[in-house]
Amino acid sequence: MPIRVQNDLPVKEILEQENIFVMDEYRATHQDIRPISIGLLNLMPLKEATELQILRSLSNTPLQVDVTFVRVSSHVSKNTSTSHILKFYETFESIKNRKFDGFIITGAPIEQMPFEDVDYWDELKEIMEWTTTNVTSTLHLCWGAQAGLYYHYGINKEQLPEKMFGIFRHKVENRKIPLVRGFDDVFYAPHSRHTTVPRELLQKDERITILADSPEAGVFLCMAKEGRQVFVMGHPEYDRVTLDSEYKRDTGKGLDIKVPVNYYSDDNPENKPDLIWRAHANILYTNWLNYYVYQVTPYDLIGTPDFGSF
Repeated sequence: MPIRVQNDLPVKEILEQENIFVMDEYRATHQDIRPISIGLLNLMPLKEATELQILRSLSNTPLQVDVTFVRVSSHVSKNTSTSHILKFYETFESIKNRKFDGFIITGAPIEQMPFEDVDYWDELKEIMEWTTTNVTSTLHLCWGAQAGLYYHYGINKEQLPEKMFGIFRHKVENRKIPLVRGFDDVFYAPHSRHTTVPRELLQKDERITILADSPEAGVFLCMAKEGRQVFVMGHPEYDRVTLDSEYKRDTGKGLDIKVPVNYYSDDNPENKPDLIWRAHANILYTNWLNYYVYQVTPYDLIGTPDFGSF
């Protein structure tokens, strides 16, 4: 899939070095097709690392994808330069009158805080409500999934006794649903969080369909409204060294953190991490784009009067 980004986006060069097809603005505007419009609300502190991971994940179908980076106005990022954010990100206020084929809400390292204590919670609630009428399908990741389940369905997260940290084994449920089409019976995915949404609470709500879970990590994937809302509890987009960086950052601070589960060969942090989740992560993003965005989105987003009735 060609990913359309601004010509001078810093991660563009990295993607090209990885042989990922990145289309510049000039070439994109001269193709006689309508690209799939995806909004990315990036709530992670290291914006550029998340940009790279998400763009990689969106790059595995023949569709042309036009990505718009979105930020909240009610929070100032301390870990990404202001010049980068002002140049490449749009505020929600500036895009709220637009329609999007798909929208992604990332995680954020604030899962131990009550939702109402997050400084941008009111703005995020407005954004999540806006997605119900302006977006064909919204993909919620990790804390973003917990926030979406709490806002839309009133299901709150719970504190874990210790951090869920590592690569965990999951089993597919409801195999006939297209979102998990092509998955093996068992697959692996990264988790890095202190909270969880209990399976029993999700099972009680008939509006929610559980698609994959883990005995150790809990529910990994569920959806509602026939795929208009998708909730991913982990971080399938993580690259090989993301958990390694987190582990070494925290041990460097003297924090009490265990070695990530199923991550290093022989559980030795000196060894190169094993990459055992990338294939299923690619399938997940490809299935979402194909079956829940491309196949059901109207060609003319603006001119469709029943857009909110999907």
